[in-house]
Amino acid sequence: MSGIEVITFGCRLNTYESEVMKAQAEKAGLNNAVLVNTCAVTGEAVRQARQAIRRARRDNPHARIIVTGCAAQTEKQTFAAMPEVDAVLGNEEKLSSASYRSLPDFGVSAEEKLRVNDIMSVKATAPQMVRHIDGHVRAFIQVQNGCDHRCTFCIIPYGRGNSRSVPMGAVVDQARRLADSGYREIVLTGVDATSYGGDLPGAPTLGLLAKTLLKQIPDIRRLRLSSIDSIEADAHLMDLIADEPRFMPHLHLSLQHGDDMILKRMKRRHLRADALRFIAEARRLRPEMSFGADMIAGFPTETEEMFGNAVRLAEEADIAHLHVFPYSPRPGTPAARMPQLARSLVKDRAARLRATGHKLHQSHLDGMVGTRQWLLVENNGLAHTENFTLVAAAGLRPGELVPATITGHNGKHLDMQLTAAAA
Repeated sequence: MSGIEVITFGCRLNTYESEVMKAQAEKAGLNNAVLVNTCAVTGEAVRQARQAIRRARRDNPHARIIVTGCAAQTEKQTFAAMPEVDAVLGNEEKLSSASYRSLPDFGVSAEEKLRVNDIMSVKATAPQMVRHIDGHVRAFIQVQNGCDHRCTFCIIPYGRGNSRSVPMGAVVDQARRLADSGYREIVLTGVDATSYGGDLPGAPTLGLLAKTLLKQIPDIRRLRLSSIDSIEADAHLMDLIADEPRFMPHLHLSLQHGDDMILKRMKRRHLRADALRFIAEARRLRPEMSFGADMIAGFPTETEEMFGNAVRLAEEADIAHLHVFPYSPRPGTPAARMPQLARSLVKDRAARLRATGHKLHQSHLDGMVGTRQWLLVENNGLAHTENFTLVAAAGLRPGELVPATITGHNGKHLDMQLTAAAA
């Protein structure tokens, strides 16, 4: 091979950072290389990364393979010990061209492969400017990194460090650059995005940042948030939900569970009633609002009754896009030391929660039939409505915003007919 190939796992923040990594590696003159940007959120994500590394070596026997991302930060020795890997970079180091200029030669020891510093020592997140997000018609902007909270199941703070925000002016500059490049939709991303601004002068909030972007950059047609913690939603964000049509009517929530005792053992900052109250208020302000959510099945000590509360929360909240994770013990986290459930039970509960999510998604699709929607056409023959529902859109030009009437669905995505105008 020639050039640089990037393999990305995990969140939208990783997708954004992969573009930065590629630009910095090219700036350093790196060639004939595979960059693997890993995720550490589950043991399965780490397994998939290792599998991809082995495959990359088979396909590119003479290329340099450089591993980075959250799993590389938290399990650096694991990846350094792999014979397929030439270098391991930490989450901070991966964003610097200097890291790619100082790579070790082939055949060095595992210790010499490592370029991973203490992520907890990083106190600021430098703005990273990109003009293009490869393979995406929606543009992602990193507004925040790291997390100050310590949920008992989560390894990510140890891969990302403590919370730090990108200054508002730098975010505005990056958003303007992407809008000028033709992106119709921008997604604000972060590890704990709703903590945005707490470390900046004046403590601006995520909602205020979003308001500022839409006010200063009229060319932004659609603005989304990646994932939020509803307990941190601020008044500016609620204003946007109520009054700003360019703020998309879809929020993805970090719910994690629906039982108060499990939420406390997870060290979450909200209870069941808090989540339901936020969802009800958002729907009151904007009736077409849809919700996605992350939920964990089979957390340590979870009884059948506790699991039932999680299922009922998904139903009561009418979660249209439910992402279910079977609990995966991450070494070094408090939950990994709690009494564990049998893996077969964890998998069974995850399957049952997914079945609930499927039922809720079918109901959501049913409710969309007959509505008029603006669609953003993706690269894969599909499009997204404003409330983030997939629509079949074969033959349309990626990046277009088109009006359509929803005519039906196939259980996975909506069908549509183009219209001259949309309400």
